[in-house]
Amino acid sequence: MLALGRGQGMSVLTAKEIMEIIPHRQPFMLVDTIEELEAGKRALGKKCVSYNEPFFAGHFPSEPVMPGVLIVEALAQVGAVAILSLPENKGKTAYFGAINSAKFKGKVVPGDVLLLETEIIKSKGPIGVGSAKASVDGKIVAQAELTFALGKAE
Repeated sequence: MLALGRGQGMSVLTAKEIMEIIPHRQPFMLVDTIEELEAGKRALGKKCVSYNEPFFAGHFPSEPVMPGVLIVEALAQVGAVAILSLPENKGKTAYFGAINSAKFKGKVVPGDVLLLETEIIKSKGPIGVGSAKASVDGKIVAQAELTFALGKAE
């Protein structure tokens, strides 16, 4: 079932609600809201990239660019929301198993609104694969195939 939102202009999940699903916290929680959610299948998240992000202090001081690995991590967090939204996965953690076919096609800079979409394309037992893409203003800036393994939180 596709959840479209709480009302016009409203997100499906707020940051507080996302934190009830995934274990990430600031400064490493890289998703602000979930805009669309189909539990176990796909999620669309949003990250409003601010100049105040801690990574901009060193990447790069004279030309701030969001590190590609953090864009991939943000995509993984959106995928984790999708898979961990299933009742049978409540309280579990999604760990990286692999990152394949990662491509970076554009810079993400302060002021950008990053749309993060991850679709679960394979899932068998605790292992699965998500097809992920990140875009800014309708242009894809990163994409990858993300393999995950579900485990119990410690």
